[in-house]
Amino acid sequence: MKGLRLTAFMFAVIVAGQALASGWDVNVISSQGLLFSPGPGSTATQVPVVVNNNPPAFAPFIVTVTTLPQITFATALGNPNPVLVGDGTTFTGGTFTAQYTISTRPGKGDLTGFNFVVSAFVWDYGQIIWTKKVVCIDTSEVLFNGSGVFSGAAYAGGSNGFHNLNQFVPLSNTCSNLLVIESFVLHIDGAPAPGSSTASLLLVEQDWVPEPASLLALAVGLGGLALRRRKA
Repeated sequence: MKGLRLTAFMFAVIVAGQALASGWDVNVISSQGLLFSPGPGSTATQVPVVVNNNPPAFAPFIVTVTTLPQITFATALGNPNPVLVGDGTTFTGGTFTAQYTISTRPGKGDLTGFNFVVSAFVWDYGQIIWTKKVVCIDTSEVLFNGSGVFSGAAYAGGSNGFHNLNQFVPLSNTCSNLLVIESFVLHIDGAPAPGSSTASLLLVEQDWVPEPASLLALAVGLGGLALRRRKA
């Protein structure tokens, strides 16, 4: 009887281990800045992306992660330029745009939301306007569509210095295949550059969370297996 229990226990552990070994496929489609100076033309800058504990990489690339997806756009490390306008540069405006998808593998719960982190610096006429959209690829349903702004002290309600956003965003529905689109517009409203007016996008990060029931079920299952193992 003990042998049967041990066999059942080992089988359950293997199944649970396979669930843990599955994960999410993260496809980073684009991560690029454009910086504008007075006159024709623009300067492109490539923004490195960090997915979980993987080294920084430039889009496009695909990586599979076994822990919850964490996608960070290191905009301050853009190559050849950070995503920054004004200050000591001749850039008076710019953009940063990024797209990526997340596909859930079997054994993992659907994603239900994310913690959204943005770090920026604005001064005087510096301003950064952002939009973010999350779409379920399977149904084309828009699960989140948000926007915001960071403004320097030259604008009503604005303030000079570092601005940080750190908030949890729940999706309106669960989904196993997500498309994420984000866009940032930077400008100094016609102020001279170089000059004191600055808009600098330092970091954009999102840490995803799964359906709570899936994590609870896995935890309870492993806990029950461990308890039965001790009793055996």
